[in-house]
Amino acid sequence: MLLYVTLGTNDLYHAGHFYDAVLSPLGYRRQRSSEEEIGYAAEGDTRCRFWVVTPFNRRRATSGNGAMVALAAETRAAVDAFHAAAIAAGAVDEGGPGLRSYHAHFYAAYVRDLDGNKLSAVCESPD
Repeated sequence: MLLYVTLGTNDLYHAGHFYDAVLSPLGYRRQRSSEEEIGYAAEGDTRCRFWVVTPFNRRRATSGNGAMVALAAETRAAVDAFHAAAIAAGAVDEGGPGLRSYHAHFYAAYVRDLDGNKLSAVCESPD
């Protein structure tokens, strides 16, 4: 259903280091980068599905109130690694790894990136 996700940043250099570390446990690697954008693709995917960019209008990037990007994780260990990498890279903890009440196997962690964007990693398999 989704083709790609784009998040704005005010510091592309630091955002790149943050997302290199945070997306790696979920199987995403940096595939493209320029002075204005960094694109990440899953292993085996030829298209970047996750982008971090400086705003096109050159104004300050802001996070959306009520907006969140949820990223699929194949295992609960990947969710744990996502959360640990994010916290080590300067993220704000919005809910550590654990089962949530959405359904019996909904295992997730929540963080805010360096620009305040809310992210989660979710594993829905009975690991």
